[in-house]
Amino acid sequence: MKLPNGVSGFYDSKANEPPLIDGKQFKQMCYHFAACNGGKVINFNLSHSSANFYYAQVEIFDLEFYILLNEHYPYLAFTAAIESGDIQFVDIPVLSEQFSLYYHVLDTMELGVPIKDKHKSGLNSAELQQISYWKPEKIGQVIFNFWD
Repeated sequence: MKLPNGVSGFYDSKANEPPLIDGKQFKQMCYHFAACNGGKVINFNLSHSSANFYYAQVEIFDLEFYILLNEHYPYLAFTAAIESGDIQFVDIPVLSEQFSLYYHVLDTMELGVPIKDKHKSGLNSAELQQISYWKPEKIGQVIFNFWD
């Protein structure tokens, strides 16, 4: 997977600013899919000072987990936890199928791919500096991060 310009939330000029994803639509979908599956949304966050993603904390299928959406590209993932920047990705097949009509749902295999130069070729200089500083090891750590 070639990471696109600005996916990390960083960019080097206004002319190079990445697009923004509609967080309100994501929020509506989270509430809708949670209800359709007999669950509920516990918490929702559209703005987090150091995160580059929106998230919903949900309880569905007798599990509590998070649904993350990159704020610049339609990349969605599920996690067991996001405390202190530690994001533990998980697969939720039923929801993956439902959300895949609207977003590119990344599974744990895709998110766990080690970062190589070929993945970084679309990133801008500000992102490459952040990668050099934070030293993420896997693609998922670039797409969903708490870098400030």
